Amino acid sequence: MNLRVGVVGTGLDPASMAFVRDAERLGADSVWVPEAWMYDALTPLAYLAATTEHIRLGAAIAQLGARTPAMLAMSALAIQRMSAGRFVLGIGTSGPQVMEGWHGVAFDRPVTRTRETIEILRRIFAGERLEYHGATYTLPLPDGPGRALRSPVAGVTVPIYVASIGPRNLALTGAVADGWIGTAFLPESADAFLDPIREGAAGAGRSIDDVELTVAVGLELTDDVESAGRRHASGYAFTIGAMGSASTNFYNQAFARQGFGDAVEEVQRLWLAGDREGAASRVPIELGLHTNLIGDDAAVTERLRRYRDCGIRTLRVSIGGEDRADRLDQLGRLLDLVASVNDDPPR
Repeated sequence: MNLRVGVVGTGLDPASMAFVRDAERLGADSVWVPEAWMYDALTPLAYLAATTEHIRLGAAIAQLGARTPAMLAMSALAIQRMSAGRFVLGIGTSGPQVMEGWHGVAFDRPVTRTRETIEILRRIFAGERLEYHGATYTLPLPDGPGRALRSPVAGVTVPIYVASIGPRNLALTGAVADGWIGTAFLPESADAFLDPIREGAAGAGRSIDDVELTVAVGLELTDDVESAGRRHASGYAFTIGAMGSASTNFYNQAFARQGFGDAVEEVQRLWLAGDREGAASRVPIELGLHTNLIGDDAAVTERLRRYRDCGIRTLRVSIGGEDRADRLDQLGRLLDLVASVNDDPPR
């Protein structure tokens, strides 16, 4: 199974959009656009559908609860048509801070909401008449004038990938999703994520090989590994301290399952106490080094082998750099290293 490289498309300025087109020409397999309390994921992908030719276009992720399942399906069908079949719909529940603070939507039953959304999406994509009775969604609404409608433009395949971190959602990913959008992932402790996906797939009569496994990494080609690793580790202080409440932080739980429980607890304590610098200094450097591609060509090649050998199919790569030319140079070097790894037999 070969590794593939996707680039993370974060900027929406003309230069950033042009970088995606250059990445396509260099050989990047995909581009993944995030969604936060700034820009949505789907509008940039619609633009890229019109300005690229063959690169896959992934949402990473469209937040569930921010749209009805039908609205999400309508957007997905539109982009899939515009891109001639290159769109990948990545979905996820986000967290209570964003959903309740930004969207004003209750963060309840996240696993159930994910399952029901996928079931509704697939009915719409298949062109079925939309009638659904779940714990979260009921369509049409009972005792009203609503009708069970069928999309006249359906009969389309749209791959659905799930961003999941917790064991129950990981198992759901294995059971029903076409792909996994992973983060906070260390190849050294891959089974903390992959075992639940395997179990969910097996319970549904599937294999983990039916799920494209993608994970997020940052790329920094450098000879100063320790300094770069420390800088990337420090960047996790916000994730550990602010991406969740004191009692609910899915990233912290994931790091704890991978052996960093005491460390992330202390980082979160310092962050919530207002000591941001202290929190950043206490993030283990292993989190910076082992969730990213950092070092010279030999070091990055070794990390690539670790990802490939544990079953990761696509790396969603964030590439820093002084300018567009520098970013493209790093991407070109990475693509060459990935090609050499793909030529090697698995260990």
